[in-house]
Amino acid sequence: MDRRTFIARVAGGLVIARSVAEAQPAAKIYRIGYLTGTTAEPVAHMIRALDEGLRDLGYVEGRNIVFERRFADGRLERLPDLAAELVRLRVDVIVTGTNIQIAAAQRATATIPIIMVIAVDPVGAGFIASLARPDGNITGLSFDASREVYGKNLALLKEMVPKLSRVGVLGQAQGGFAELEAAARQLNVALEVVDIRSPDDFEGAFAAMTGMRVGAVLVAGGPLTYMRRQQIADFALKYHLPAMALVSEYAQAGLLMSYGPNLPDLYRRAATYVAKILGGANPADLPVAQPTKFDLVINLKTAKALGLTTPQTLLVRADELIQ
Repeated sequence: MDRRTFIARVAGGLVIARSVAEAQPAAKIYRIGYLTGTTAEPVAHMIRALDEGLRDLGYVEGRNIVFERRFADGRLERLPDLAAELVRLRVDVIVTGTNIQIAAAQRATATIPIIMVIAVDPVGAGFIASLARPDGNITGLSFDASREVYGKNLALLKEMVPKLSRVGVLGQAQGGFAELEAAARQLNVALEVVDIRSPDDFEGAFAAMTGMRVGAVLVAGGPLTYMRRQQIADFALKYHLPAMALVSEYAQAGLLMSYGPNLPDLYRRAATYVAKILGGANPADLPVAQPTKFDLVINLKTAKALGLTTPQTLLVRADELIQ
C-alpha cells in the first residue's frame, strides 16, 4: 500500500468514526433539586453523604447529574418560593429534609418526585398514604415512623436527671407531640412547649423556661434550631439547663446529650431512592424506609459544667462520649 492510499484510508476511517459518534444520542444529564431551610455550612456533611451515595451508584456531578441547591438561610418563609423555583427549573427529583421543607415541596408540585430524608410521622403529616405504599409523588426515608423517638429522648433525660419533673420543649412545633406527651405522662413529667419563630427568640425562650421552672430542655428538630444549635448550647449552659436533641450534631455543639438516627447515613441511603427514580421507578411504589443506625452521644464536658454525674448505665450504652 502506497503512502497516499494509506493516508486516504485513515482519513476516511476518521470521518466514519466521527459520523458514528455524532449519531449517538448525548448522555442525559439529570437535574437534582436540593431544598433546605438552613445555610450551606451546617448541612455540608449531609450533602457530601448524598453525593458519595450517588457516586457509588454511578451518578457523578458534572458527568451525568447536576445539582440545583437552594438554601433558605434560616428564613423559612422563603421555602415555598425556593421550592417553586426548583419546579420551574424542571428538576427530575427534589431531595429535602424535615417536615417543614417537605411540606413546601409538596405544595409546589404533585408530579416531580420528592425524596424526603428526615420526615417525622410522614403518614400523620399527610405526605404519604402508608409506609409500604406512599401512593403519590413523595417517598424516601422517615426519621421516625411516629414520634416515638421523642419519648425515648425524654426517658434518657429522666435517666440522666432522675428527679426531673418538668421539661421544656424547644423548637418549631410541626403538628404536635402526641408520642412525647404520652411518654411524659408515663414518666410523670410535665411539658412546657416553647415555639421558636426566629433566631431572636432563643434567649427569651430560655428565660421563659427558667420562669416555668423546667429542669431540662428537649430540643425538637427543625432547620432553625439545627442552624443555631451552638447558640442553643450556649444558652443551655448560661441558664444551667441540661439539654438534649435528636441528632448527634447538637451534642457535638455542646448540648448534654443526643439520641436519634444518624443523619449522614440517612442521606447516603436517600441516594438509592434518587437512583431508582432516575431509572424510571414510580415513587408511589417505593416503600418508605426507616432508620437503621441510631446514635447515643453524651457530652461529658457539658455534664461536668452542669455538675451532673453520668450514670454508668448510660456510659456503657453511648456510641460516642465527648470529653
